[in-house]
Amino acid sequence: MNPTSLLLSAVLTMTLSTPTVAATAATPPDAAKKPHVVKAPHGAQRNDEYYWLRDDKRTNPEMLAYLNAENAYTDALMAPLKPLENKLYEEIVSRIKQDDSSVPYRERGYYYYSRFETGQDYPIHARRSGNMDAPEQVLLDVNAMAKGKDYFSVGDFEVSQDNQILAWADDAVGRRQYIIRFKNLATGEVYADEIPGVSPNIVWADDNRTLFYVENDPETLLTVRVKKHVLGTPASKDVLVYEEKDDSFYMSIDRSRDDKYICIGVESTVSSEMRCAPAANPDKFVVLAPRERDVEYQADHLDGRWVIRTNADGAANFKLVTAPSDATSRKQWKDWVPHREDVFVEGFELFDGFTAVAERSDGLERLRLMKKDGKEEFVKADEPAYAMGLSVNSEHDTPWLRYSYTSLTTPGTTYEVNVDTGERKLLKRDPVLGYDPEKYVTERVWATARDGVKVPVSLVYKKGFEKNGKAAMLQYAYGSYGSSTDPRFNGPVVSLLDRGMVYAIAHIRGGQEMGRKWYDDGKLFHKKNTFTDFIDVTDDLVKQGYAAKDRVAAYGGSAGGLLMGAIANMAPDHYRVILSQVPFVDVVTTMLDPSIPLTTNEYDEWGNPEKKDYYDYMLSYSPYDNLSKQAYPAMFVGTGLWDSQVQYWEPAKYIARLRDLDAGAQPVVFRTNMDAGHGGKSGRFRRYRELSEMYAFMLDQLGLAGAGATATAGK
Repeated sequence: MNPTSLLLSAVLTMTLSTPTVAATAATPPDAAKKPHVVKAPHGAQRNDEYYWLRDDKRTNPEMLAYLNAENAYTDALMAPLKPLENKLYEEIVSRIKQDDSSVPYRERGYYYYSRFETGQDYPIHARRSGNMDAPEQVLLDVNAMAKGKDYFSVGDFEVSQDNQILAWADDAVGRRQYIIRFKNLATGEVYADEIPGVSPNIVWADDNRTLFYVENDPETLLTVRVKKHVLGTPASKDVLVYEEKDDSFYMSIDRSRDDKYICIGVESTVSSEMRCAPAANPDKFVVLAPRERDVEYQADHLDGRWVIRTNADGAANFKLVTAPSDATSRKQWKDWVPHREDVFVEGFELFDGFTAVAERSDGLERLRLMKKDGKEEFVKADEPAYAMGLSVNSEHDTPWLRYSYTSLTTPGTTYEVNVDTGERKLLKRDPVLGYDPEKYVTERVWATARDGVKVPVSLVYKKGFEKNGKAAMLQYAYGSYGSSTDPRFNGPVVSLLDRGMVYAIAHIRGGQEMGRKWYDDGKLFHKKNTFTDFIDVTDDLVKQGYAAKDRVAAYGGSAGGLLMGAIANMAPDHYRVILSQVPFVDVVTTMLDPSIPLTTNEYDEWGNPEKKDYYDYMLSYSPYDNLSKQAYPAMFVGTGLWDSQVQYWEPAKYIARLRDLDAGAQPVVFRTNMDAGHGGKSGRFRRYRELSEMYAFMLDQLGLAGAGATATAGK
C-alpha cells in the first residue's frame, strides 16, 4: 500500500456502540509487506516482513506515512471518547498544586530547591544564600529555555565548588543526547562553551574550571568515554581521561561523599569497577578493585575509609565492606555488615555519626540506622504496604537523616529524623488537592505462582469495595533489570479508584522486591517466570474476588511492555484490555544488532542470541515472533519516534503484524508521539493528556466509560 492510500485508509466513519470504541467502527491502516531475512551467526533465519519500518534517521516518507496513518486512525477511533479523556485530564490536573516546590537542601552555604509556577509545564531551579529568607537566585528557568520547543529536558546540573559557575546538560530532541552549557552565576553570562553528544552526568574538579563528563557513542548511545573540559577552550580539544572498551558496560562519574575524590564507575549487569582520583588534583585515576565477572561493587568515601556495597564472596543479597583510602584490590576489603539470606542490601548513606542502610525484607523497604556506638534501629513505617528510601542528604556532618515515605494511599512524603534523639519532622507531604486518604484502603496479599512460589501483590481500592468478583481491575508490573516496583502513591490512579476499580501492583520475579534471587529467577533462561507470575497473580486475584474475570486490564511499559506482549500471546483470554507503552517486543532482532542503543549492555539480562541456546529461548517468548492467529484483547500501544531505548519500529512492526493475525474483534490502537522519546512528551501536564487518552480507552473497554468519579466500588 502506498503512502497516499495509507493516509486515506485513516479517514474513518465512527459508529457508537457498547463499548464506545469498537473494532468494527473503522478500518485500520495496512502496512506493506516486504520480505526481509534476519540472519543469526549460527545459521538461523527468520522472515521479517515489516523490517522496512526501521529508519534510523526517521525520514523515510513511507514509514512516516504509516505512523501518521495509525495516529489518524487512533484520532478517529477515539473521537467519541474525547469528552471522557478531557474529564480524566481535568480530574488528574485538578489534584496537582500548580505552584508547588521541592524541599530545600543545604550545600556549601546555599539552599537549593525547584519550584513550579501556576500554568507552567517546567520547573524553575533556584537557590538562596544562607537561609530561605534570602533573595532568590534563579539558576535555570526551564520554561523559558523550552519555549517554542516540542520537547525539552534538563538532565544533570552542577554548581562549581566555589558556588560561582553552573554547568548543565539539556536535550531538545528526546533521544537522550545532551549538550553541556555553562553560566556565570554572578553575572548571568552564558558562556560560549558547548559540549554536544554527552550523557547528563557531570562533575566539577576543585579548581572550578575543569568539568568531567561522559561522552556517548553517536550511534549506539553507549557511554564510552570520560573527558575533561577546561572553561574557555574548545570542546574539540577536551582531553580523554578514560575510555571503556567493553561495550557491555555503562559508565558514570561522581564525587565521593566527603568531596575528596572524583570516581568513574563502569557497570554491566553482572560486574562493576571503579577508578578514583583526588578531586583537588584529578590527573591519575586509580582502580579501587579490578573488575571480575559476577562481582559487583559500589563504593563511597568518608572518615578516611571506603565503604563498599558488594556481592563478592557469594553475598548474593549484598553486604557492606570497608577498605583503606589507598585500596587497590579486594584483598584489602574487610567485612562490616554481613550478608544475610533474608535481607537484601540496596544502598547506604554515610554520615559522621552513623550510617543509614537501605534494605529489603519480605518484599518491603526499610532503613536501618547503624550508630558509631554499635547500636542499631529501624525507621518506623505506618502501613502494611509502603515505599521508603533515602532522600537528599547533601551534608554528612549532621545527626538528621532525610528519607522519603509513600504508599498507595499516602502521597509522597519527606521526613527528617534525628538519629540521636529520635525526633521526627514532617518536612513535606506532596499536596494532592481534593484527595482524602481516609477514603481508600491499601493492603498486601500473596498470590501463588504455578511453581508454588508466593508472589507479593500490593492493592488499593476505595472504601466500600466488596470482594464479590464483579469489579474492574488494572494490574501493573515491570519485572526486569532487578528494578523493584514499590507501592508508591499514584495520583492519576485515584480517578480509577473513584470509578470503582481496583489497582494492583504485581511484584513479579525479575525485580528485586524479594532479594537478588528474585531477580535471577526472572532473567536469562528464567525470563518466562516474569510472564507466568503476572498471569498467575491475575488468576489468583480473580479467584479471591478482587475482580471479574472479564474486567481485568493489564499495563506495562518498556521492558514491562515486553511483559504485556508476552501475556497477550500466552493468555489473551485473561485480559479484557492491555495497555503498553514503548514496549520492547522485538527481542531477538534487536539483541542481534549491536548498533542499536543499549543492546550490548544487556546480554547478561536477556542473553546473547548470537549463541543458539539463548537465541532459541528468546525466540520462544519474543512477542513479535510469537504473534499467532488467535483472538487478542483490546490494546492501546504507545511509542515515541525519537525513543533511544526502545526504538519506535519495534511497536510499529508489532502492530502491523498483529493486525494481520488478530482473529478477534477487539480494537487495537497505536499512538506515536512524533516529537517524543522514551519518556513521552516533556512537560508536567502533557504526559497527563496522553495518560488520559489511554485511561479513557481502558475505561471504555471495561464498561466504565459512563461511570462518574463517585461510582461505588465493586457494586
